[in-house]
Amino acid sequence: MNRISSHLGLVPLDDRRRPEPPALVLVAHGSRDPRTLATVHELLDRVREQRPDVPVHLGHIELNEPLLPDTLASLGTAEAVLVPLLLSRGYHVKRDIPEMAAASPARTRVAVPLGPHPLLVETLHARLVEAGWPAAADETVRRESAVVLAAAGSRDPDSAVDTRRTAQLLADRLGVPVVPAYASAATPTVDTAIRALTARGRHRVAVASYFTAPGLFARQCAEKAPWIASAPLGTHPAMADLIVHRYDQAWASQATAA
Repeated sequence: MNRISSHLGLVPLDDRRRPEPPALVLVAHGSRDPRTLATVHELLDRVREQRPDVPVHLGHIELNEPLLPDTLASLGTAEAVLVPLLLSRGYHVKRDIPEMAAASPARTRVAVPLGPHPLLVETLHARLVEAGWPAAADETVRRESAVVLAAAGSRDPDSAVDTRRTAQLLADRLGVPVVPAYASAATPTVDTAIRALTARGRHRVAVASYFTAPGLFARQCAEKAPWIASAPLGTHPAMADLIVHRYDQAWASQATAA
């Protein structure tokens, strides 16, 4: 009797089964650096561990296989949530990914990018501490310290808005100024931001790597650090948590709309 009761709890009273969850398609940019692909695959494994009930796939915008259109074609007419492995709004989020999704037979919904979000700030803080940032800085240290949040950069103004928001959240967490700076396509550069902070008496300037994985831009920005430079966000557990959160957000929004 107990076994029957426990199984009855899984069956809706109106005799309709709960819908299967849509596939999660992690959309990575793509990179010629093999470390990037290794990072993405490890993130996929972490997501699968968290959500074994969800089919998890990978699609790249460019440079690596599988490309997103091929991944979506392999799903047929199945339902899928596309989660961009991107940290802010920009051309890829607004144009590339939606256009690829619209051209596929799959029934898709595109989640918002990963940032800004407190889980990213948690990851940035952890990476800075790993690099040598004092976990319990006193007032004297805070008066002398600052952080440059080094991001890829975009010509889309919304991308800069998102990055500035992350910088402010990190500043609130650390209690020091955090200035966003960019490797390309936007200003200020990392060099300019470091000089500006030094001129304000901030002699301990760290570079926080606001990149999802190792690569050329991350390395170039880290090399400019006058003090410490953190590693990219990588496979920190909070990153997998955030990917799952963005998936759940998009699925819940779709279910509500339906």
